[in-house]
Amino acid sequence: MVKLEDAVIARMDKGGMKFEILVDPELAMELKKGMNINMDELLAFETIFKDANKGEEASEQNIAKAFGATDVKEIAKKIILQGEVQLTTAQRKEMLEARRREIIATIARDAINPQTNAPHPPLRIENAMNESRITIDPFKSANEQIPAILKEIRKLIPISFEKMRIAVRISAEFAGKANVILHKYELKQEEWQNDGSLVAVVEVPAGVKAQLFDELNHLTHGTVESKLLENK
Repeated sequence: MVKLEDAVIARMDKGGMKFEILVDPELAMELKKGMNINMDELLAFETIFKDANKGEEASEQNIAKAFGATDVKEIAKKIILQGEVQLTTAQRKEMLEARRREIIATIARDAINPQTNAPHPPLRIENAMNESRITIDPFKSANEQIPAILKEIRKLIPISFEKMRIAVRISAEFAGKANVILHKYELKQEEWQNDGSLVAVVEVPAGVKAQLFDELNHLTHGTVESKLLENK
């Protein structure tokens, strides 16, 4: 059981009522990430509050009305997973930095400079985000935030986040191993020819095109045939 002085509040509004619990901040975040947590260690008290700071408990009637149950541990899980958990300063800083790095890495991997058709270095993307004073939400996924971020940094750097459809033909000698590579990407079509060769269509973010070609050329010693297709 977490000590009271180390606990933070997790809260949830449900049915027009507020419900709060006192929890271990680290274990609460691990539970949010899908890990199995000992609820006895997570909770400071096996109590559902309507105001934890004042020590005012929620009535059993209101708890049952809102959650359809009165089991404290099960309700506590719902509050943590569906509600909000206060973060310590260190936790929030760590989460913000991790989400920021994830966003930068995703943009650097998937986007290109349409003027050169080359990827942007991560540092260039990071500098553009800093100059644009981008605010990161640690509770939203990278994919949720990237469209708005791209809109802002496009004011500073030319950047394209489009996907490309590429047709490839690989000789029978390398087709089996090449098929494994292609399945790492978004494979749209594959046809095995009578001679054992493989014809496939794969869709990749523009910034990943070079990576795909590097892998296929390394495998086939540069004999892969390819054609860029128009996007539908």
